[in-house]
Amino acid sequence: MTDLVSGPLAGLSCDLLVLPVDEGGVAAWADAFGGAFETALADARTAKGAAVLIPGGSGPRRVAVVDARTPDGLERWRWAAAEGARAAARVEAERVVVATPPGAGADVSAALVEGFRLGAYRFDHYRTAAAPPAASLALWSEGVVDDLGGAVERADVRADVTNRARDYVNLAPDEKMPADLADLVAADAEAVGLRVEVWDKSRIEEEQMGGLLGVNRGSLDPPRFVVLEWAPEGHADDDPVVLVGKTVTYDTGGLSLKPTKNSMDKMKADMAGGAAVAGALLGAARLKLPLRVIGLLPMSDNRPGGRAYVPGDVLTMHSGATVEVMNTDAEGRLLLADALSYARTYTPRWVLDAATLTGAQGVALGERVAAVVTRVGEEALAERVRAAGDATGDLAWPLPLYPHYRDQLKSDVADLSNVGGAMAGTITAAAFLEHFTHADDEGGAANENGAGGADDAPAFPWVHLDLARPAFLDSAYGYRPKGGTGFGVRLLLDLLTNDAEPTA
Repeated sequence: MTDLVSGPLAGLSCDLLVLPVDEGGVAAWADAFGGAFETALADARTAKGAAVLIPGGSGPRRVAVVDARTPDGLERWRWAAAEGARAAARVEAERVVVATPPGAGADVSAALVEGFRLGAYRFDHYRTAAAPPAASLALWSEGVVDDLGGAVERADVRADVTNRARDYVNLAPDEKMPADLADLVAADAEAVGLRVEVWDKSRIEEEQMGGLLGVNRGSLDPPRFVVLEWAPEGHADDDPVVLVGKTVTYDTGGLSLKPTKNSMDKMKADMAGGAAVAGALLGAARLKLPLRVIGLLPMSDNRPGGRAYVPGDVLTMHSGATVEVMNTDAEGRLLLADALSYARTYTPRWVLDAATLTGAQGVALGERVAAVVTRVGEEALAERVRAAGDATGDLAWPLPLYPHYRDQLKSDVADLSNVGGAMAGTITAAAFLEHFTHADDEGGAANENGAGGADDAPAFPWVHLDLARPAFLDSAYGYRPKGGTGFGVRLLLDLLTNDAEPTA
């Protein structure tokens, strides 16, 4: 965890002192390190990164001056601290101090800690050479800052659980088949005080989760359904927030086989929605949020072996609705649909599902911005997600869900099809999920409002987060590494924190 230090900067004992500087510069830091600081600052701004100086004397062995002029808001401090983390790795620093600019509040300090720890992440699980030990981190501040200790502690937790979600995503597929991943998540969850249930295939069959079972038919590894619950004292009987995460541990596309290059070779990340939900539940427990939260993780891989489900099959879902399979690579929505239907048993306050669901999300919004979709009339919930994204840097932007999109899911033989054609793929995938968020769905065909069954009323407020491209990157930027990014963990924690401690 991060230490707090104070005193003259030039006298600090550390391997690397990181000085993030925004537009105005810091006169006191120039006074402490003289002309070398001004030269390093000019170099950092030219390179838009970090410039290292060696001050001499008995204080810091090196000083990294970091440009912190972009991006906007607290993200600039996260990015700057991540640049400091890269400088620390280059010089193999064992002890690093990051300085908070004089006069900055606890929010800036927390962003610096979060950015450094996220930027310092490395996944060395499979490397045979010993990795250098991670640097210890301390935060320097001038004078007394209200709630500094609490803010830094929360930042440490947020970074920890995000990095753990990155670990889940970066694990090789063979190490995270459903039973293995369920055990791993369960061990982490129990260690922080979450209640855990892991359902085996027989329990999933009892629950009649036809979507999850259908996807799993081609696999040698049976499915799992993991229930995580944070219910602190005094809140055990509250209506919960329910988070649902797509947890397809590896996706070949099934019989609708994916191409390998730039597609199947990245599909170990198809459980990143589940990783984000698990990370958020771990964070809720460690932060002791006064809020009941339930996480639902339907787990299977998607393979073309055995009696794999095929285009033309009709699946009967947990809700009782029937789905004609037209593409076996549209499997994630089938798992999520069963979990969303099951979520009704909790009478939730609101439900969010997070998923690496569609390639169309990246086409629409690129690799840095997730898509948010909800019903017409529930835009306020989507706006809360967007605002949490702005606050955390896990950017998200709303897409519409007008009733006409549901027409693309009509089937000739069943209640609905699992794909909606070439147009608006992210939205039609959300429209499919929305079908399973209504009360008392008896399997009837979707009406003009998209609901089926006897009761057209939504069972709960619902929002969908498609994070397909931001969840796994081909190249690093800011504090996000190549590979698994942990996208969504801090966004979800921000939503939960705001729900537990609403502002007036």
